[in-house]
Amino acid sequence: MVRIRLTRMGKRNRPFYRIVVVDSRKKRDGAYIESLGYYDPLKEDGIKLNVERAVEWVLKGAQPSDTVRDIFRKFGVMKKVHEIKYKKEEAPSE
Repeated sequence: MVRIRLTRMGKRNRPFYRIVVVDSRKKRDGAYIESLGYYDPLKEDGIKLNVERAVEWVLKGAQPSDTVRDIFRKFGVMKKVHEIKYKKEEAPSE
């Protein structure tokens, strides 16, 4: 299964995280398929995300972790995924 999760970077007591697409069997900080952005919990505006690529990966079936899902909600990724999925289903019935 493909997951979207955080991988830890940075020094001791100064963490930041990359938002990555990875095979679920890999280690937390192991090799990943693609990096979608980063999350720095120590900064006020410490999140950068490639929204278009995130939407594509979720539509392909990648499962975000709980923390990544919360980040996606802030950027509207989950809302876009929902709109795309259910607009496609409504169109043929009209």
